[in-house]
Amino acid sequence: MLVLLPPSEGKASSGRGAPLKPESLSLPALTDAREAVLDELVELCAADEEKAREVLGLSEGLRGEVAKNAELRTAGARPAGEVYTGVLYDALDLASLEPAAKRRAARSLLVFSGLWGAVRVTDRIPSYRCSMGVKLPGLGALGAYWRAPMAAAMPEAAGDGLVLDLRSAAYAAAWKPKGEVAGRTATVRVLHAPTRKVVSHFNKATKGRIVRSLLSAGVAPAGPAELVEALRDLGYEVEAQAPAKAGQAWALDVLVEEIH
Repeated sequence: MLVLLPPSEGKASSGRGAPLKPESLSLPALTDAREAVLDELVELCAADEEKAREVLGLSEGLRGEVAKNAELRTAGARPAGEVYTGVLYDALDLASLEPAAKRRAARSLLVFSGLWGAVRVTDRIPSYRCSMGVKLPGLGALGAYWRAPMAAAMPEAAGDGLVLDLRSAAYAAAWKPKGEVAGRTATVRVLHAPTRKVVSHFNKATKGRIVRSLLSAGVAPAGPAELVEALRDLGYEVEAQAPAKAGQAWALDVLVEEIH
């Protein structure tokens, strides 16, 4: 099982350990593309704070993020699973998982990123600010920039098992499963059961709980149909729509009674 996650806007501070080694990150086919984004981002933030703040869409209160980006090559790095914070990651709570579940997380979780393309939760990265919606002056819109590198790297990463896609739309733009991979991919919406309306903010918390439940239970669904059954066994109310034709992903709706 491969689980695709969005990153978080908010991030923990960089670690005090050794700085980033781009060549050590997972999905080495992305190394050159990562280096190009990193080079431009660091140069932009070091040269012109106001322009960088405009490009990154940062408010006055987040001015310090520009200086942080300028130091990305020398800042301490820590595991990505510790860097990403926010609602989904709070609900997932990787640090409190049992050892076996942590090992499953290391194998199966892949976090998409405007700067890195995608990283494993065990990959050591510095804290940064660069969303997939950013348009860099040289490389252009990152969602479009990453499509070719991700198309080359992701089929191997996806392997031959289930792909559980929990990304937001901005990050889904960087890679769309196609063909045979799409047929074993499941996307998830979180709906308020009484109203059938999409849950917005707390959608992230529910997705974090789903991933935690799967990792803790040690279930390994072979495909989307098996995932539906596994989630129901874990106490989730799930409605599933199988693809109408080949090359499309399954669509799963998880229904919640309370929005919390």
